[in-house]
Amino acid sequence: MLDNISVLRALLLVIVTIFATPLCLAGEYLITTAHKKDGEVVPYILNYTSLTPRYLIILFPGGAGNMDPRLVEGKLVYGFKGNFVIRTRKFIIDNEFATVATNASQSEERIQALLDDLKGRFPAAQIYLMSTSKGTFDSMRLAGYLADKVAGVIHTSSLDHVASFDARKYKNRQLVVHHRRDNCRATPFHAAQSAHDRYGTELLVMEGGISVGDLCEPLAHHGFNGIERETIAAIKQWIKKGSATGDPLNASSGTRR
Repeated sequence: MLDNISVLRALLLVIVTIFATPLCLAGEYLITTAHKKDGEVVPYILNYTSLTPRYLIILFPGGAGNMDPRLVEGKLVYGFKGNFVIRTRKFIIDNEFATVATNASQSEERIQALLDDLKGRFPAAQIYLMSTSKGTFDSMRLAGYLADKVAGVIHTSSLDHVASFDARKYKNRQLVVHHRRDNCRATPFHAAQSAHDRYGTELLVMEGGISVGDLCEPLAHHGFNGIERETIAAIKQWIKKGSATGDPLNASSGTRR
């Protein structure tokens, strides 16, 4: 009798484990299987709810851009949790979208190591890169290299360099996202508007929300404070629009206001 009870308990544990596994997928996972040619690890944080996401969004934070994800005494630790692209992951992740948060970098070798690892895990997923603030310096520098490697690049709260960023040079999709009242001196709205006016780059203009503290920090309009959900929803809609064309690398350009 005791043996039968033990067997039943073991079977119940297996059943609970099997059915509970999908619920755990929504958590954060430190991935260390991406390596550069010299063996250096390119760590990243993977967040997903589906084993077969349709879209993967690589996230480059602003500021110094060094998240430095790592385990400390068995606990996942990383920086820039308040940064726009990092704190809004909860609005990105669903059955179709997964996120990959990592250090911002203009290194082609580093981004290639990441892409190789992701394509091995999710071969059918379309990959986008989304950066913010100082991270847009890296995403603009990588644009040429990534032109035939990812479906598109999304530059949010871009540095003023975006005014001379000619997205027509690249065959994949490019989107500039900016708050109309971003008053950070390094990321003026007029630079984003200029990119659209001069080169036809798709421009998503956001309005509303609140601005708190330093104009160049995440809780100002610079970080879309108070309209995070709406901003991410608009970005996701733009991404899906590329799939509707049948060719995400050559989607038509336009403007959304």
